[in-house]
Amino acid sequence: MQNESNDHFDVLVIGFGPAGAVAAGMLGKLGHRTLVIDRLTGIYDKPRAIALDHEIMRHFDNMGIAEAIMPHVAPFSTSRHFGAEGQLIRQIDMVPEPYPLGYTPSMVFTQPPVEAIMRRHAESFDCIEIETGCELVDMAFDDHGVRAQIRTADGTMRHVTADYLIGCDGASSTVRQLAGIRLEDLVFDEPWLVVDVLVNDQAFSKVPQTSAQFCDPARPTSFVIGPGNHRRWEIMLLPEEDPREMERPDKVWALLSPWLEPQDGELWRAAAYRFHALVAETWRAGRIFIAGDAAHQQPPFIGQGMCQGLRDVANLVWKLDRVIKGQSPDSLLDSYGTERKRHVQELTGRIKGIGEMICIRDPAKAAERDARILTDGGGKPKTITRQEIVPPLQEGLIDAESPPASGSLFPQPAVRTDDGLVLLDKIAGSGWRLFVDGRLPHASVDTQSAASIGLSVFSIAPSTVTGNDEILIEEHGILASWFDHHHVCAVIVRPDHYVYGTARQPDEIEQKIAELRRRLS
Repeated sequence: MQNESNDHFDVLVIGFGPAGAVAAGMLGKLGHRTLVIDRLTGIYDKPRAIALDHEIMRHFDNMGIAEAIMPHVAPFSTSRHFGAEGQLIRQIDMVPEPYPLGYTPSMVFTQPPVEAIMRRHAESFDCIEIETGCELVDMAFDDHGVRAQIRTADGTMRHVTADYLIGCDGASSTVRQLAGIRLEDLVFDEPWLVVDVLVNDQAFSKVPQTSAQFCDPARPTSFVIGPGNHRRWEIMLLPEEDPREMERPDKVWALLSPWLEPQDGELWRAAAYRFHALVAETWRAGRIFIAGDAAHQQPPFIGQGMCQGLRDVANLVWKLDRVIKGQSPDSLLDSYGTERKRHVQELTGRIKGIGEMICIRDPAKAAERDARILTDGGGKPKTITRQEIVPPLQEGLIDAESPPASGSLFPQPAVRTDDGLVLLDKIAGSGWRLFVDGRLPHASVDTQSAASIGLSVFSIAPSTVTGNDEILIEEHGILASWFDHHHVCAVIVRPDHYVYGTARQPDEIEQKIAELRRRLS
């Protein structure tokens, strides 16, 4: 395969939706020559995804786009679950402040302007080439790279080569089909109608004041408060109803009649979907990878669909970076599918369980469900957090000898600087990092040895520790509590902010660094 051609790229990204745009932006920041193509010429002007979380906002901050995105984001309100008789049976909320990752843990957002920001960020890098109105026709790969045949917007054929290809091309992924990757059915298939309304100011009092799940066996319905005057209903369709027919405005307003009339707002979107639970059997075929909806689809009951896709590319890109730069062997990339498939299966199983609970149509079984949930709460509605629903990494490039911290998301406290408080990543970056508990006496860390594998070393402590300018001072003691909870003195954190491993004693730190060096190289 000839690499000197102008049509050779480090990475070819198929699809310029959220996952593809974030992958391109991350690759651009790392300096990798990347071609991105998409069948569509513009951004879909209606909302599809509506929720994101603090993990994803942390990545946006690392990319430098969080500030631009914030005007299009609002906190995700408490979701109140109502049983068959309309009684409150459960609530899903957020963990309290101080927030562990530095951002509101659960958020709603308006997709079109946020997606535009993601795209503009990718377009800002000279090493990123973007072609819209194009589609992948065929591809082949060998041990040296990928060959792709692309039909351009004017109908001509373009032949390009790349070291690697990422398919972010949606649920009907051409990449997945050409790679011969099959989807596993996790056994959830329900027809729903998703309705987005821009509610008039005078009608706000007519709709619920928090997000809600109406677990009514006659017609299960979800309600989400979006940013500004955006409100979403997800309404289960009944067996005798034709999905296309139910998209008609008169049918939609009839379904919304318990809350609104047509004069109360603007119907922004009404789309019938089948809520699936699917995951790809494998996420890699040689030098081909799939991510986002191409690799998995899950019901939307806790709003993790887009988050999952962005976790995929955040996991994959830093590994591709190391391999392309010759810092790690190609085998490192096997951990991408290992880690992400298990995580998606775990989270989809939990989402599916919530969905099955909501979708009960038998009144007697619905009554049993309500009684069981209330009993689990000690006779009253129990509040759980969305964050406890999202699992840690269970396997892959993590230290199996450091449970339960390994595989969990590492916190991001506010840190004091001469210019005021900033979030930890502003100081420590988003590469490989070693954080040492600054409250305790420690054996010195060989920073040169750590640097040889790209590991930056920091000591951090709460404000009770004074007199050492080399120690980062955190404002709220989040990390001090984290170290105490896990009974550790040091932690190694991956570029995607997951914990690789921990050390209980100072003399274990060098051992952990050596083990990581072996696994990376």
